[in-house]
Amino acid sequence: MVTITDVARRAGVSASTVSHVLNSTRFVSQEARDRVLEAIDALDYVPNHQARSLVRSQTQQIGVAMSALTNLYFGEVVHAIEEATSKVGYTLVLADTHDDPATEAKVVAALRERRLDGLLLAPSAGAGTVLDRLARSGLPTVLVDRSPDPRFDSVCSENVKPMAQLVLHLAQRGHRRIAMVSGMPGLTTSDERVTGYRRGLAAAGLPEVPELIVRGDSDAERTHAVVGALMDLPEPPTAIVAAQNTMVIATMRTLRSRGLAVPADVAVVGFDDFEWADVFSPRLTTVAQDAGAIGAMAVKLLLRRIAGTASEPRAVRIPATVQHRDSCGCTHRRAG
Repeated sequence: MVTITDVARRAGVSASTVSHVLNSTRFVSQEARDRVLEAIDALDYVPNHQARSLVRSQTQQIGVAMSALTNLYFGEVVHAIEEATSKVGYTLVLADTHDDPATEAKVVAALRERRLDGLLLAPSAGAGTVLDRLARSGLPTVLVDRSPDPRFDSVCSENVKPMAQLVLHLAQRGHRRIAMVSGMPGLTTSDERVTGYRRGLAAAGLPEVPELIVRGDSDAERTHAVVGALMDLPEPPTAIVAAQNTMVIATMRTLRSRGLAVPADVAVVGFDDFEWADVFSPRLTTVAQDAGAIGAMAVKLLLRRIAGTASEPRAVRIPATVQHRDSCGCTHRRAG
């Protein structure tokens, strides 16, 4: 484990100088401060927050606001966040936003009243007012999964490239009418995955057909309706890309209710891997996001923001990988 002594040695200053930079307890020249911050970043040093809380009257609590109870992926991210925060003596205060701007505003206000040390937020599509208030409040905040505001640090998956890879893979298997069931409008994840879909079509030399791009809004009932409408087209798609886990499950159920076999009649692929994807029949081809890496990085950025060792906001992208299984027609391939 990296210690404050290691940071001091690399920066060429005393351990007390490092402490003063971390705790803002005494003036430190800009030149020395810059060397300390560089050493902290290079060594990946995490301050002892239990000791710092005594100096700065911190609560040792971090708020987490996201739709963790209704989204399998966010549940995995919260688990990773809890693991990372518990290692440094923090506890979590979790609030579910339901991806609803009004609910989000209420729960974020309630979390701020608790005088938390920082906040991890997966902002809704209508989070503009909430983000403005957070920016004015000065509460250390990191955006998770979605990155709509450059005023804040953010940690998100790569969305465009893996979605393009999914679409190109389907095209390489002979599909020419590939439909896209997109997520909630106004979210950066939804926009980026549609962009990836379009790039995949372009890479395959396929035209974009407006009637094949439909909104599932990350909702099972709406997805059921729009997938049904897709299959009622005079020339229905032979493959469907669902941009989120709730929608890929709803797509599978809708096709099954119509007596259609996956992938024999329609290939299905999705964005968001989850625990059951490999035990479905057929096993689902999906894009796997690294929830563990996202949660750990979000905590790392937030701790640095709380410590005062961060400078300009950072936008971090975590690679995502396509898991080839059976639902795309690759029955001969294993996951990975």
